[in-house]
Amino acid sequence: MNGQDVRWGVLGLARIALTKTIPAFATASGATLIAIASRDAQKATSFAREHGIARAHGSYKALLDDPDVEAVYIPLPNDLHFEWCLRALDAGKHVLCEKPLCLKSEQVSALIEKRQESRRHIEEAFVFRNHPQWRSVERLLRDGAVGEPRAVQGTLARQFHDPKDIRNNPDMGGGALYDLGSYIISATNLVFGKPPSRVVAAIDRDPSFGIDRLTTVLLDYGGRHATFTVGTQSGPSDTTHQQFSVLGEKGWFRLDFPYAHARLRECHIFVGDESSLAAFETSTLTFEVVDQYSLQIERFSRVLRGEPAPSWPIEDAHATLRTIEAIFASAREGRWIAL
Repeated sequence: MNGQDVRWGVLGLARIALTKTIPAFATASGATLIAIASRDAQKATSFAREHGIARAHGSYKALLDDPDVEAVYIPLPNDLHFEWCLRALDAGKHVLCEKPLCLKSEQVSALIEKRQESRRHIEEAFVFRNHPQWRSVERLLRDGAVGEPRAVQGTLARQFHDPKDIRNNPDMGGGALYDLGSYIISATNLVFGKPPSRVVAAIDRDPSFGIDRLTTVLLDYGGRHATFTVGTQSGPSDTTHQQFSVLGEKGWFRLDFPYAHARLRECHIFVGDESSLAAFETSTLTFEVVDQYSLQIERFSRVLRGEPAPSWPIEDAHATLRTIEAIFASAREGRWIAL
């Protein structure tokens, strides 16, 4: 640690924190993890000792009261995001919170107000945005490599059958749309540069859990369209099935590993120009293995130090939540819903 490192704390020991984000601090530059918190003080102390973390707090509030912590990462269950983001901003901390940032768009509106009041930085942790392949997507679109984007197709699916898994609890923000659909909505909005104007959707719900286990959506961006399917009881059992493709006016491109990387490996963007045949690419962009979580910590820390780095305002999260709310309403009412 040096004097310029951002001093971080982690609020809770959720699986994603234990397996992805906390290990990423070991390789992230410009950031030092100095504190963790758990409602189980013994668990926090044991974990901190084992991983060389200086401080362990036996409550989330205690970590927020720690004057040396500048920024907090929040990996708590979805239904707790709003409360602890609000409390963290109130405590004068910068906030990086796992997606979805909230479960209601009105909650994001409240966080926007609190952000302005506290003058602290807050982001939704869509880790995929930090991968270099998405900078290449931006360049492909900016340079007109496939012409104006006309349509997007996306899929994200995995098997979640454990009744104890919070992703199978509708009261805690479980289900395919919150957990998986938010990725594709966010990525599609990046391509089109705005949220959709209206949506129509079909949802199949698990009869026991009550969550949406299969959701398919058509989004209208005003003469440009996107379709996606997300599922929590489809695809592989211990990894995800992922795809994201953009159809342009004079070509296309697709990503083979577009979202979060549960397993680190290289990935590709396959590009088809005006001469391509069927789904055979005419060129390929290859990206070496990177740790998105480490890149996310580094980038966020640079933002806090005023260094040049991309950043995404939580107004994006507000647009995503409004879209999710419209999708649920469309499936319930069986009609197009305008945002």
